[in-house]
Amino acid sequence: MDSPGERAGAALKAAARSEIASFMVMDVMAAAARLEAQGRRIVHLEVGQPGTGAPRSAREAAKRAIDDEALGYTLALGMPALRERLAQHYKDTYDVDVGPERIVITNGSSAGFVLAFLALFNAGDAVAVPSPGYPCYRNILTALGQPYVAIETDAAGRWMPTVSQIEAAGDIRGLLIASPNNPTGTMIEPVRLAALVDWCVRSGRWFISDEIYHGLSFGKPATTALATSQDAIVINSFSKYFSMTGWRVGWLVVPQDLVAAFERLAQNLFICAPAVSQAAALGAFDGREELEENVARYARNRAFLMENLPNVGFSELVPADGGFYLYADVSRFTNDSLAFSRVMLDEAGVAATSGVDFDETRGTRYLRFSYAGTYEDMQEAVERLSRWERLKG
Repeated sequence: MDSPGERAGAALKAAARSEIASFMVMDVMAAAARLEAQGRRIVHLEVGQPGTGAPRSAREAAKRAIDDEALGYTLALGMPALRERLAQHYKDTYDVDVGPERIVITNGSSAGFVLAFLALFNAGDAVAVPSPGYPCYRNILTALGQPYVAIETDAAGRWMPTVSQIEAAGDIRGLLIASPNNPTGTMIEPVRLAALVDWCVRSGRWFISDEIYHGLSFGKPATTALATSQDAIVINSFSKYFSMTGWRVGWLVVPQDLVAAFERLAQNLFICAPAVSQAAALGAFDGREELEENVARYARNRAFLMENLPNVGFSELVPADGGFYLYADVSRFTNDSLAFSRVMLDEAGVAATSGVDFDETRGTRYLRFSYAGTYEDMQEAVERLSRWERLKG
């Protein structure tokens, strides 16, 4: 007979807040890894991760820190030198004055979202997010007990929301916009960005700007929301332009009167971002030449896929302005892009991400291709897809 403790333990289960959707791109990566473990060669166009590592200057800074520093806890808000360097970055890049005391160093942008959602919204507060958009926005909000309102965007509107759409969204407490956007790669026009920020400020809503793909644009540079209002909350990271995904270091820019709230949350939830990663991030600013070479490579990859994916059947492409993604309409082949992506991985050996990850209602029609890998990967992917029987006829 079971003891009372054993009977009670059998009834225990995970909290309801954990019942959120998977981040599907990670599932695709896992499926690709299983095939690679069987000896298969897989071409990776699924993950938004630079194919290069951290710049040499970042790696050398990390080595120096390991050799010369204790690498204990830093201040919860981050190393003062890194915060000061980021403040200079805003002046140099955008001609915007941001005091270093307003910068919060985080464990990647993911921790930045957690801190922002907790600091800005009460449980039950609704937050508007674009659709298609980064799935972790809605999944983190759901886990925190904060409902999201999906704003359906479209190609005609450059996959970006309008003020009229936000006004019609109901009782929201905040709006989150990413430009360049994931998965579409489109950027919001400065005038529309300013209008959305202004509407939020005037109506007493928070505006959160995800600027993680800044630095990766092919034409006009991206505009920071801080150019319109110092009340905007900006989230960014060293993962994309700086090519430091695994180092897990990002940052926030917050209004001065919110710094203490963010600091208290950071102290209790994370203590601090990894000290060695912060040292590397500071060093990354000295690697601009190498980083700009990466951007040039992404531009070449983008141009190649824009020209050649239509030749193998993916003719409905969004002409992405930045980031490293192309969002393809695959409805001529399937009404289930998730199943289609699995078959494409198995039969063609090309990994891509289903639009279902980014758009709960229309994502079955889309695939996202990442061009963050090598040019040779792009060539091999197109060559494999050109031979894939399911795309013929």
